[in-house]
Amino acid sequence: MTARKFSLGQTVATPNALQTLSTEDIQRALTRHVTGDWGDCCPDDRAANEQALEQGGRLFSVYHADNNTKFWVITEADRSSTTVLMPEDY
Repeated sequence: MTARKFSLGQTVATPNALQTLSTEDIQRALTRHVTGDWGDCCPDDRAANEQALEQGGRLFSVYHADNNTKFWVITEADRSSTTVLMPEDY
């Protein structure tokens, strides 16, 4: 398994995400996120994440659940919390 690259802090999910996603979808995404696998985010967001790992900053990932529903994982710049949310929750 790839090593964790940062702390997730307190992990939370929006009510919409909890209703839409399975526990397995969420857990798999958090594991990918914390190891630097940013999922399906665009090249600019990937570059911003890599810079944020070195210099501090928000981390943003895009994943798809087993039912192909798109969702996001965002870790705050201070690494105090990570939120699992649906794009419409933002």
